[in-house]
Amino acid sequence: MAQKSFALRTEPHVASIGDDLELHFTAEVYGDQFLDAYAELQEAQKAIGANGADTSKLTGDQLRKLYAAIRTYLLKMMTEESANRFFRFEVTVNGKVEEVFQDGAEAELYCARLGAGARVLDKSVRLPDRVLIELMEWTIELYGGGTGEEARPTTPSKGSSAGSKRTGTRGKAPSRSKA
Repeated sequence: MAQKSFALRTEPHVASIGDDLELHFTAEVYGDQFLDAYAELQEAQKAIGANGADTSKLTGDQLRKLYAAIRTYLLKMMTEESANRFFRFEVTVNGKVEEVFQDGAEAELYCARLGAGARVLDKSVRLPDRVLIELMEWTIELYGGGTGEEARPTTPSKGSSAGSKRTGTRGKAPSRSKA
């Protein structure tokens, strides 16, 4: 009888940012969970004309939408604790926190229902654009292609077999490139 054991990661992936920020990402995700989040990110990129395009040509509004889509994608890959820290909108009344949301639009609707004195405070983690993009690329590598030893190589590995040895002597004819 054949038997094979499969290891599951139980510790979250950790992105250390600066000296005091750690974001934790789900140790294992189901393929469809990653694919759905990634497909939504790609659709958002297409909708604003940013899929593969030079971002320097995008308008400010397009860039805001792109970074919002990246943040939403990252949020879906995070542990609940990190997600609650990453996107955090506090609705306050007279300085007292009434409710906390991960969606700014939901926070605004709730705030409107509370009436005078209520306001939304965006307490989300702010990161430079380059860090958001690096986090996105890292998670795509983590969940889409593996990491470390199990990653699919993009270049020949050092363990690949060497090319065939040439036999015989080199010809005396001039090289075409020198002709």
